[in-house]
Amino acid sequence: AYLIYSSSVAAGAQSGIEECKFQFAWDRWNCPERALQLSSHGGLRSANRETAFVHAISSAGVMYTLTRNCSLGDFDNCGCDDSRNGQLGGQGWLWGGCSDNVGFGEAISKQFVDALETGQDARAAMNLHNNEAGRKAVKGTMKRTCKCHGVSGSCTTQTCWLQLPEFREVGTYLKERYQKALKVDLLQGAGNSAASRGAIAETFSSISKKELVHLEDSPDYCLENKTLGLLGTEGRECLKRGKALSKWEKRSCRRLCGDCGLAVEERRAEMVSSCNCKFHWCCAVRCEQCRKRVTKYFCIRKEKRERSGGVGASRKLKRKL
Repeated sequence: AYLIYSSSVAAGAQSGIEECKFQFAWDRWNCPERALQLSSHGGLRSANRETAFVHAISSAGVMYTLTRNCSLGDFDNCGCDDSRNGQLGGQGWLWGGCSDNVGFGEAISKQFVDALETGQDARAAMNLHNNEAGRKAVKGTMKRTCKCHGVSGSCTTQTCWLQLPEFREVGTYLKERYQKALKVDLLQGAGNSAASRGAIAETFSSISKKELVHLEDSPDYCLENKTLGLLGTEGRECLKRGKALSKWEKRSCRRLCGDCGLAVEERRAEMVSSCNCKFHWCCAVRCEQCRKRVTKYFCIRKEKRERSGGVGASRKLKRKL
């Protein structure tokens, strides 16, 4: 079983990492590589809300990929979920068609991801809870797709089935849960006796499986902390202008720079990229080199900006794409 599913599990974990980096690209904590280990004790030393998100999105990525690969026919022992076909789903529609088999994805992902938790303390309970929250996110974001049936194109009845959404929707859903994550007041060392294990289990069982939970407050991500492996926000790029920026992206310079006691430095760069590519018979593609002036913004210490000439100081950079 391990050989059959291991490549899908690895691909799913990687998709979780990529989604984590996308969701936190313009946050003070931006999903650094060292935070992406799922071992309860050997990897993540903290038990904060960022740890909670890493577990949830990784678990969701594994379940999502296993479910999708099942639907694509990659596994001999997995097919559509037709367990409810023919049953009344709601007014005017019946279950039918070929639903994505999330039950299969959930079961296999649970075996792989949850097996990493070997402890019985509060940290392990937190990680297992957040793993489950990630799986719930996949199930909770599935889309109902329907097909009409009736005479002359009418839609007197519908047959409906469930499909996976884009994984981005799962990531966005979990990011919202992250912002509302619940802090559980338990000592990290709890779990050394049957009584304390029972208290931990009772506490977590009273919390909805959809919620992300954490045990510790997050550190100040503005500041560099070598002990915790935090780089701080000095030197980070932020966004001020651009097409179709979200409110969160537009506020990134204030969040990463201003609110962290840093100034914003404007740098002008010349971007070189291939353009106007044409296919020539036979068989080569030839492109022109286009140059474009762009403006980028970075967080720097205020004293550095003053030495460089104040607001509006810029540097000429050449970058080749």
